[in-house]
Amino acid sequence: MTPNPHAISPADIMPMADYAKVRAERRRLMARAKIDRRVPVGPDATFYFENYATMLHQVHEMLFVEKGGAEQIPGEIAAYDPLVPKGSNLSATFMIEIEDPNRRLAVLKTLGGIENTISLAFAGETVKGVAHDDAERTTEDGKTSSVHFFSFPFTKTQIEKFRKAGTEVVLAIRHPNYAHMAILPEATRAALAKDFD
Repeated sequence: MTPNPHAISPADIMPMADYAKVRAERRRLMARAKIDRRVPVGPDATFYFENYATMLHQVHEMLFVEKGGAEQIPGEIAAYDPLVPKGSNLSATFMIEIEDPNRRLAVLKTLGGIENTISLAFAGETVKGVAHDDAERTTEDGKTSSVHFFSFPFTKTQIEKFRKAGTEVVLAIRHPNYAHMAILPEATRAALAKDFD
């Protein structure tokens, strides 16, 4: 059966005994593939653009590490399948990565609502990031989470423009306390363009 590139199903999951035999090679290949899907924006934030392969790998890793067996599979698929692009969107995990716990807490307290300030701009188009509503990421006191999950919904016209080789794509965070932008390398734009139908 050919996997559906837009959804992870239980049939896509390898038995853990088989996965153990190929895990080292799979991890090596995935690390290489993720290079073009990682975009730092400013000093503390990084976007990891996800697809079927990255999320299927994550499900296998969770099953391998946590050893929950068949009972664990539905929960892992429910957690990670929403981050698989569905053909007309890009998907990303957004992380605020600060090693020092005291500084991290102090910074997160200043970034409430950051999930509403994310966008991609290219060729006269702007695509706003839409935060997944699986959990509230900003608390009442204004502290944001260090991890957010985003979808970037595209129109057909926007997909066509994004796919054009050499298109300059700017990923921006426009929060008053963290205003930074990054131009996607061409290798990244090309990799992400493959996530569309």
